[in-house]
Amino acid sequence: MEAFEKIKLARDKDRPIFSDYIKLFKDFIELHGDRAFGDDRAIVGGVAWFDKVPVTVIGIDKGKDTREKLAKNFGMPHPEGYRKALRLMKQAEKFRRPVICFVDTSGAYPGLEAEERGQGEAIARNLAEMMTLRTPVLSLVIGEGGSGGALALAVANYVAMAENAFYSVISPEGCAAILWKEPGHVADAARNLKCTAEDLLKLGVIENIIPETGANVVEESRKVIGEFLKTFAKVPVDKIVEQRYERFRKLGY
Repeated sequence: MEAFEKIKLARDKDRPIFSDYIKLFKDFIELHGDRAFGDDRAIVGGVAWFDKVPVTVIGIDKGKDTREKLAKNFGMPHPEGYRKALRLMKQAEKFRRPVICFVDTSGAYPGLEAEERGQGEAIARNLAEMMTLRTPVLSLVIGEGGSGGALALAVANYVAMAENAFYSVISPEGCAAILWKEPGHVADAARNLKCTAEDLLKLGVIENIIPETGANVVEESRKVIGEFLKTFAKVPVDKIVEQRYERFRKLGY
C-alpha cells in the first residue's frame, strides 16, 4: 500500500481513537488542568490500573462526533494540554508509576492564542523533561503523528505504531506546498517523508508495529503494553533514563 493511502486510513473518521483505547485500563480516573491556565480537553490523562499495575495514562483525543471534536479542538492541543501532560508525568515519576502515552494528532494547535500562551516553550519543555523522567515511558502512535505536537508525548523508552498510522515532521500536504509549491505532489511527499510504520521501523525510530490487517488494533495494543510493563518492571531507574537517552542518541546514525 502506498504511503499516502496509509495516511488516509490514519485519518479515517471511523478509526479507533484514544477513548477506545482507554477501555484497556481499569478504574481510570481523569485528572484535569495544568495548574497555570486551564484544562485542555484535547489531551486526556489520569491514573488507572493495567493488569494490577498502577499506571499514568495520557492520550490525545480527537472526539467521536462533531460536538466532541469541537470541544477537543479536533485533537490539536493547546500549550496547557502539554503542560497538563507534563504535570501528570512528573506525578507519575514521584509515585513510580509507568507512563503510557497515546499519540493521535495532526499537530499542536497553531492559533494566535496558543502562541501567546507559549506553545513552542510548552512542547520544548516536554521534550527536555521527558528525556530525564525517572520512570518508564511507552508511547503508541495510534493514528496521526504530526510534528512536535506528537513528539511532545513520544520521548519514550519504547515507541510502537499502529500498522496504518503515520509519524512525521510535517504533513505531506505541508511538505508538497513547500517543496513543489503545489498540492499535486502530496503522494510524492508522503512517500519521500518515510513516515509509515514500516519505514520508521527500518530507520529505528520505532520498536514495534501493531497489526491492523485482520486484527483488532486496540486489543493488539494490550499485548504491547503488557510486554512493556513486564520488561521494565525490574529495570533500575538510572538504567531506564540511560536507555531512553541512548535510544534517541542513535537516531540518524
